[in-house]
Amino acid sequence: MNLFRTKSIEQSMADADEPGRQLKRSLSTWDLMIMGVAVAVGAGIFSVGAKAAANFAGPAVTVSFAVAAVTCALAIMCYAEFATAIPVAGSAYVFTYATMGEVLAWVIGWNLILELFTAAAVIAKYWGIYLSKVFALMGVEIPPALSLGGVDLYWGAFLIVAVFTVLLVLGTKLSARVGNIFTLIKIGVVIFVIVVGFSYVKFSNYTPFVPASEPTAGTGAADVMKQSFFGFLTGAAPAQYGTLGIVAGAALVFFAFIGFDVVATSAEEVKNPQKTLPRGIFGGLALVTLLYILVSLALTGMVSYKQLAEVENPTLTTAFEAVGNTDAAKIIAFGSLVGLTTVIMVLLMGLSRVVLAMSRDGLLPRALSKTSEKRATPARLQIICGAAVALVAGLTNVDLLEEMINIGTLSAFVMVSLGILVLRKKRPDLKPAFRVPFGKVLPIVSAVLCLYLMTNLAVETWIFFAIWLAIGLGIYFAYGQRHSRLNDKFAGAKAAVNGPARSSDDDLDDDKDALTKV
Repeated sequence: MNLFRTKSIEQSMADADEPGRQLKRSLSTWDLMIMGVAVAVGAGIFSVGAKAAANFAGPAVTVSFAVAAVTCALAIMCYAEFATAIPVAGSAYVFTYATMGEVLAWVIGWNLILELFTAAAVIAKYWGIYLSKVFALMGVEIPPALSLGGVDLYWGAFLIVAVFTVLLVLGTKLSARVGNIFTLIKIGVVIFVIVVGFSYVKFSNYTPFVPASEPTAGTGAADVMKQSFFGFLTGAAPAQYGTLGIVAGAALVFFAFIGFDVVATSAEEVKNPQKTLPRGIFGGLALVTLLYILVSLALTGMVSYKQLAEVENPTLTTAFEAVGNTDAAKIIAFGSLVGLTTVIMVLLMGLSRVVLAMSRDGLLPRALSKTSEKRATPARLQIICGAAVALVAGLTNVDLLEEMINIGTLSAFVMVSLGILVLRKKRPDLKPAFRVPFGKVLPIVSAVLCLYLMTNLAVETWIFFAIWLAIGLGIYFAYGQRHSRLNDKFAGAKAAVNGPARSSDDDLDDDKDALTKV
């Protein structure tokens, strides 16, 4: 059993052209850039910054956003180099398969499923809640959940997932066009909120910019479970603010940058990927970072972080209510609803593409990788993913696993960053259109930063993550390892080497060479 067998880049490219399992190249640089903004700028822009400022970083939440943005940019550079070298669906899963071996590729693919599935389910549920809020602001009371036999059914989640599942089945380009319209609308809403917010800024609210560290109120077991894993390992008492608060804030707001790795999963559907992918990914990241920093500056300038900390779940609406502008709540509610809409679309697409890549390789049932002859989309798989997301979002308390999204993404970022070093050593002949600058330095820095942000997530998140990995490895050894197409090729080559009918020693050497390559 060779758990670290790798799949050649040439084989990955060939599999992408397999009849009946192909995707259509239809996306442009503009589509990718808007896709990145679409998945990153959601309701989180109106809430995650407020939570990080109130509970972790104070006014220095802008630094938290900058740290998260730099970390994301470093990792995305590695994604861009990989994606221009291997422009196929699957993102970090495919990259890891080509460099570090099958079992690690499975782990990363399994983590990507965790990230995308959980994020899509959580956000679909919130979309339904925000829809009810928008109706309430218009004077129409529609509950976000219906009680059926003692079970709360979040009907909005079923509605939005169904709509975008249908659009994605009809075609990636059509979905991108609809997403572009919604994304431009929400950018307009965010700019409006920034402009109005800056009109209420008081510079005294920025002092102290980095609040002094102070212990958190709780001391029980529940509080320990909520503290950072880094603090747990070092024995530090649970605390907030200070320098470590900025880093903890960065680990939280990193959620706002999740999605740019999803853009890389669309590599197989991009026209001229060598040029289009880097431009689209970095253009979207730059715009998102600018918007987040401006929103956080407006937020912490409008009200003191102490005021935000007094509220259980502070949002940008909290700040506008504190300065007496309650009308802004309507704009923010509408912006949140529009923002979440496009996020769900991109996550559903990314989820199906990761599962598609894994099923092509036989690690998941091969039937899932079939695409529509007419529209070249994985219609059957997209429907399955949509149905699963809708059921979990509509019937469970999935928001309890919100931090699992971050840890799944960061683990993939670590592997991709290290994988670049392996790829360069194994395949020096490759000449990708984009290459991470400064040699080995930036990929290593990226891996270290991502790993450090992972340790700043809560202890309970790491426990859930360990359980998820254990389940994933169980599935791999029970099904994936035995049904892997690479396993079949490896076994075939081995049988050829050991077979009785050999014409010469030269033939035997040729077969051994083939086995080594596999």
